[in-house]
Amino acid sequence: MSESPPEALSLTRESRAWTISGYILLLVAIALLAFDVLCIVQLASIPEDQPDLDATALTSLFSLLGSIFAFVLIAKGFFMLQPNQAAAITLFGSYRGTDRESGLRWVWPWMSKTKVSLRANNLISDKIKVNDLRGNPIEIAAQVVWRVTDTAQALFDVDDYKAFVMAQIEAAVRSIGSRYPYDDIEHKEVTLRGNHDEVGVELRAALMERLSVAGITVDECGLTHLAYSPEIAGAMLRRQQAEAVISARKKLVEGAVTMVEMALKQLSEKNVVVLDDERKAAMVSNLMVVLCGERDTQPVVNAGSLYQ
Repeated sequence: MSESPPEALSLTRESRAWTISGYILLLVAIALLAFDVLCIVQLASIPEDQPDLDATALTSLFSLLGSIFAFVLIAKGFFMLQPNQAAAITLFGSYRGTDRESGLRWVWPWMSKTKVSLRANNLISDKIKVNDLRGNPIEIAAQVVWRVTDTAQALFDVDDYKAFVMAQIEAAVRSIGSRYPYDDIEHKEVTLRGNHDEVGVELRAALMERLSVAGITVDECGLTHLAYSPEIAGAMLRRQQAEAVISARKKLVEGAVTMVEMALKQLSEKNVVVLDDERKAAMVSNLMVVLCGERDTQPVVNAGSLYQ
């Protein structure tokens, strides 16, 4: 009996909320306030010796109460949004949409409003210790520019989207750090130190995938700190120096062999001198010493015969 596949994660999608400009309601609230003042003046003009309120006074009283109620109702619905700021609207725990219009806004006062910043955030992660592809412990940190693109997902699909971003950045940096070697002296592999662009592109792709559940996009990212851990830094420095010396020696020998081969070939083609195998070997030995030696060589002039 086959098991049924697990249900897919239900994601909340952002939608447009029903809100209106608060400036229109502000004019209405000012008009109601003026009407309240007028009703109070009318009620204050009633003589104190009048035992009962007449119909006009009762109308003014009820109008005053209704106007105060309407004024309080309207005043409770105002909220302000700055540029690059949004407000998620909920009704008794149910998501009703998001308002992204900046300025003075108004919505029914019994609806809750949760503001979310849509501005870009620049975050530099803490230095963490990771083992690279070759098992060497390294210290690595990254800089990430991120922003909220779906307010509903950021607020309702994760518990704390800012803490979620911090955790996912650390996880992505650890994953990328262990996927590549720190350095490669032969430049045959993609490395953390030598391929910043490629590593940054892959880090951004990994973060985009991890943060999509929270409605967050990554605009830019890259490594800001990369170094061997202190306990092996000295040994790895000596290793890098040794590898650099070996690489330089290899290039030097390859160049020297090419130059010796070219010299022997041209001497033979132009019939400058005819050398037997023994003299060729001596010439090759002398040229290799001259070309590969670390110190300047001193010439020795042979005044006699070449075979003496």
